[in-house]
Amino acid sequence: MIVVDTNVLANALVPGEASSTVRRVFIRDPEWAAPPLARSELRNVLLGCVRRGELALEDAVAAMDGLVLALGDREFEVVSGPVLSLAVVSGCTAYDCEFVALAKRLGVRLVTFDRQVLKAFPRIAIAPEVFVAE
Repeated sequence: MIVVDTNVLANALVPGEASSTVRRVFIRDPEWAAPPLARSELRNVLLGCVRRGELALEDAVAAMDGLVLALGDREFEVVSGPVLSLAVVSGCTAYDCEFVALAKRLGVRLVTFDRQVLKAFPRIAIAPEVFVAE
């Protein structure tokens, strides 16, 4: 199992330049987990795609259905204390630290494209291209 952030999820569900790398992440470990925040963040990403004309509304809704399938029962709540502590120490956003806190709690890696998170949490966070190369 791995925790994936919203950018990884978005590239899994909507074709983009990193989609092939994200597919390889899924092949290597298909048990993805995320906090409930991922749903809201992904909705916002998809809305942007719809507004820019890159995606039809029906396809955005289908992508959200894909998220539910991808996560299954691996959507986990996080506790505010650890999230806020990680954010204070790292300088990262509380949003990003929800994913970090979940990975720490589950004892798994966080796969992310976020450079700030990768730098702040090198023992937990790993870039998708590095994850597939391990």
